[in-house]
Amino acid sequence: MFDGPFDVFALIIAIIAVLIAIKASSQAAELRRRLASLEEMFYAQRQVQPPPLMPAQVQAEAPATTAAEPPPLAPEAEAAPPPLVTEEVSPPPLAASTEADTPPPLPAPAPGFEERLGTRWVVWIGGLALALGGFFMVRYSIEAGLVGPGVRVFLGGLFAVALLGAGEWSRRKETISNIAALPIANIPAILTAAGTAVAFATIYAAYALYGFLVPATAFVLLGLVALGTLAAALLHGPALAGLGVVGAFVTPILVSSGKPDYWALYIYLAIVTAASFGLARIRLWRWLAVTTIAFAVLWIFPGLDTSDLQVAPHAFHAIAGFLLAALLVVCGFMFGPTIEDGEIEPVSSSSLGAYLFGAMLIVLSSAHADLALIAFTLLVGGTLFVAWRAPAATGALGAAAATVFIVFAEWAVRANPDMLVLPGGPMPGVGPVATDSSVTLHLVMAAIFAAGFGIAGFLAQGRSNSAVIPVVWSAAAVATPIAILVALYARIAHLDRSIPFAILAVLLAAAFGAATEALARREDRPGAATSVALFATGTLGALALTLTFALEKGWLTIALALMSLGTAWISLQRPIPVLRRLAAIFAAIVTARIGYDPRIVGDAVGTTPIFNWLLWGYGLPAASFWGASIFLRRRGDDPPLRIVEAAAILFTALLAFMEIRHLATGGRMTSPPSLLEFGLQVCVALAMAIGLERLRLRSHSIVHNVGAVVLTAIAGLISVFGLLILENPWLLSSVDVGGLVFNLLLLGYALPAVLMLLLSYAVAGHRPVAYANTIAGGALVFALTYLTLEIRRFYHGPVLLYGATTGAEQYTYSIGWLAFGVVLLGVGILVNSERARLASAAVIALTILKAFVIDMSTLTGVYRALSFMCLGIVLVAIGWLYQRILFRRQVAPPPAPQAST
Repeated sequence: MFDGPFDVFALIIAIIAVLIAIKASSQAAELRRRLASLEEMFYAQRQVQPPPLMPAQVQAEAPATTAAEPPPLAPEAEAAPPPLVTEEVSPPPLAASTEADTPPPLPAPAPGFEERLGTRWVVWIGGLALALGGFFMVRYSIEAGLVGPGVRVFLGGLFAVALLGAGEWSRRKETISNIAALPIANIPAILTAAGTAVAFATIYAAYALYGFLVPATAFVLLGLVALGTLAAALLHGPALAGLGVVGAFVTPILVSSGKPDYWALYIYLAIVTAASFGLARIRLWRWLAVTTIAFAVLWIFPGLDTSDLQVAPHAFHAIAGFLLAALLVVCGFMFGPTIEDGEIEPVSSSSLGAYLFGAMLIVLSSAHADLALIAFTLLVGGTLFVAWRAPAATGALGAAAATVFIVFAEWAVRANPDMLVLPGGPMPGVGPVATDSSVTLHLVMAAIFAAGFGIAGFLAQGRSNSAVIPVVWSAAAVATPIAILVALYARIAHLDRSIPFAILAVLLAAAFGAATEALARREDRPGAATSVALFATGTLGALALTLTFALEKGWLTIALALMSLGTAWISLQRPIPVLRRLAAIFAAIVTARIGYDPRIVGDAVGTTPIFNWLLWGYGLPAASFWGASIFLRRRGDDPPLRIVEAAAILFTALLAFMEIRHLATGGRMTSPPSLLEFGLQVCVALAMAIGLERLRLRSHSIVHNVGAVVLTAIAGLISVFGLLILENPWLLSSVDVGGLVFNLLLLGYALPAVLMLLLSYAVAGHRPVAYANTIAGGALVFALTYLTLEIRRFYHGPVLLYGATTGAEQYTYSIGWLAFGVVLLGVGILVNSERARLASAAVIALTILKAFVIDMSTLTGVYRALSFMCLGIVLVAIGWLYQRILFRRQVAPPPAPQAST
């Protein structure tokens, strides 16, 4: 077991050093293997290529190419023999034939287990053993009391120097002897890493265990060891680089004092960051740059949660890191690596975004102190400048826009703690404090950010051959000003009606509109169409904000719906694809708005039937969406059109249902439903379903198709559960149905039966037969229910729930049902409708069942006799009708006598 912090720290440092060395050595070996395979492929291709033609070969090939069509010869040439060409018989050079015949070399086999054991694992384990051996020797000397603390520290330093010297000697030895690059462990790097780890441990022991060094001296010595390790990494590879950067950033944790000096800390970190970025730039180690950025951002957190936050040194740390990243890490800017034009490089963008995040944390933690806001503004401006000069950092624009919005949104919430009030009370720490920055500084910052992002985003169009870069610029140019305006409105106007902010929104919409027109007239460039669409989106978004700022809640719903109509009309004039989606987005926003408050204006709906706020809050949006769907359909059927059509159907249905509820409840929208409300809702739903069934045959719209089915299903559910069960005046409800003929029964049962019958004919031949027959069956049920309830109304008065059923009433039900069946049969015969005749058969069968089950047991005397007599007469008459009229068989005439021959 380890007895003290020295042993634990020493072991951790040693293990980290060896692991980093193992990883780096494996990476180097893999790179060597890939390089060797590339060289073999290159030489193999050169050997396969044929040698260039020599002059003799050219002369030898010339007759072959011209043998088919020899030129005419002069007489003297015909008689003379052709001259001999000695080069034709000379063999090709020996080198060429040898080179052509030599097969390409075989690739080197992969190292086996023995080679791995002898060239890699032994060296790695040996490096770890050296480091641990030094640590355990010091431990033994402590336990045995052989030497004093001073001698221990001296011996530790001497051992570290010996390891560093051995690492440098072995490196030079390999260099002088020109050892070939083999996939083996890097012995010099491992020795140097072990020496560095021992040096760290020795200096820390001299400071923390024995008190030989004051904090400042220990801090400087550890920093020098870390920087020296980074410098040695230029010679020994990435193993030392990783060890050096970890040691450099961990040093301030190891050496601490009672009162932290943030200026000294951040100046030291700036030096370490510069050295690490410089090494990463020279050796092109992206992992080192990313590791350095991660450690540097983590060092922003100390001190943020204290009441006496020192803003100046924290701001210096963020600015210094940002500048170093821009100078050494961002590709294509100042001293950064080169990159192809138009490519967004992740490390370049994320490095700037990381320091922007740190600056944002300083602003939030300092309660928007002036110095923190100024530093944050400088970094945002620097991001715009760097991204303008170096396209590789364009991705940082998103981080800049996001941090700007977070800063302003947090500032708005601080001044409006009621935005975060929960049922259990307000959230702690969200109230305004005395250190809140002035409104003037925030307004100046807002103007700078809005103008900077907007102007730069517009001017950046057409500067790049990439399609992504101008889109990122335009997105930041549109989103940032709108987000800032919303935050300022919440902070200053407290989400109430504000004409000044409406004017600002109009000016912003005008600026975006001008940018849209200017970009639309330019020549087509990569990403131009999307950028134009984004600026057009910003125009409509700013107009929507204008309506939000200037209008009350009810009028805002109407205005947003009109925005959908206007956007659809503009899409016909300017065929920009995003405009169709914007029309759908506005429709979705209005739909979400009514989900929040279905009454649109709360309790101020009014008590006047029909002509109240519901008519304007639902009627005008419904009309707007129907108009927008007409405009959008002219250019095709797509998801935006379907969303707008769905919104049109939804608002039309909601207008009818909400007005019915307002009428039935007398303006008290929270009252329970009634027979009147259910009857009107069923009638309206069926009427709209009939209309959509007719409309879908012309439009072939899936939304109209689904809408008709949904409205039919809604009508069916209300019919069954509302009219037949909950508000049935004979079963559960004691409602006063009214007069003898013109009453609620006519509205709740007779009219729905007629509409169901019409709907069944509307879907006949266009939907499945079962669908139409089900609706027709519903019509039959409601017609028979109306007839039954009307008979009961005749015997019991306007309230049907109470009173016993007499024999005369039972007899009247049988006669009424039988007469209804006869009428259906007569209609079926007159119009030759099989459906009506089948309905008649169903009603008569029900009457027969009633006669034998109910009448026989409940009726007495003359009513029982009359019931069965009438039933028998009717059944006989029906049989005669079927035999003589519907299914009359023609008697075949007798055959005519044949004439005799």
